[in-house]
Amino acid sequence: MSETSMGGQSERRSAPGKSAPLREITLKKRRLWPDLRRDKYLYLLAMPGLLFFIIFKYIPITNLVIGFQDYSPYLGIMGSKWVGFEHFVRFFSNPDFWMLLRNTLGISLMNLVFFFPAPIILALMMNEVRNQIMKRSVQSLIYIPHFLSWVLIYGLTYLMFSQSEGLINKLLEASGRSTVDMLSNPHYFWGMLTVQSIWKEVGWGTIIFLAAIAGVDPQQYEAAVMDGAGRFRRMWHITLPAMRNVIMILFILRLGTIMDTGFEQVYLMMNAAVTEVAEVFDTYVYRVGIRQGEFSYSTAIGLFKSVVGVVLVVLANKAAKRLGQDSLY
Repeated sequence: MSETSMGGQSERRSAPGKSAPLREITLKKRRLWPDLRRDKYLYLLAMPGLLFFIIFKYIPITNLVIGFQDYSPYLGIMGSKWVGFEHFVRFFSNPDFWMLLRNTLGISLMNLVFFFPAPIILALMMNEVRNQIMKRSVQSLIYIPHFLSWVLIYGLTYLMFSQSEGLINKLLEASGRSTVDMLSNPHYFWGMLTVQSIWKEVGWGTIIFLAAIAGVDPQQYEAAVMDGAGRFRRMWHITLPAMRNVIMILFILRLGTIMDTGFEQVYLMMNAAVTEVAEVFDTYVYRVGIRQGEFSYSTAIGLFKSVVGVVLVVLANKAAKRLGQDSLY
């Protein structure tokens, strides 16, 4: 009898443990609606962003299957013929693949080396400006290019660097020097794209870094001054460590988009003279996949880009964890 009672007591003691996850789920469901009613305006504020990602990011994922089909809009996804990895084999065996990979990685690495550190350096410089009127005026000026379209950016670039109409070449002619054809010279193309990106987005990119710097306790700077640290040492030992976590997370995210070079910018700057260094995956998908109606082929290329981006993010995230830095997950 004692064994039976002991067994029953053990079952009764284990029962609450087994139902604890269910009770926790039930409590969360009960708290869901009160939380939604309480924070309804915050959820409404987030709704446009959520709808954007659901409609343009998550729903299209279900259509990636056409990358493995001979897709026809008339037959639809269910009626199109299944061809497996045929489009991937065709893409990887295409002689243009290595040219596209070289150009895409080259432009992305240029942006990673020169454009990515630019907002960090500018944020550090802005943080050292003590005149608040001057600081806010400069901030407003460097934010403006972010709101300009790439069409307008190309127009300004043409007016500045065109061999026949460009301001720089006009000045060179006036000084008795020969003009430089920068827009049609393949050697300048990647550099022109990088300079455009820096000029357009460097100011906007400083926002998140300035926010990270704003969280630094001013007493740390005061203590450093008392210890005799100059501006550079305060910047190196206080400001940069405060930005380190943000820099690492943004760097990981940047690696995830290394196969995306920006279709609009490259397409506008491209011309027949620079095609060998300008053709990237995005423009190739538009030219071959969209304009020629090869939707399955272009989907296969897009899926390849996405897989490479996910792999790079996972590897960079693991490396950040091993180095003891903050990571995405």
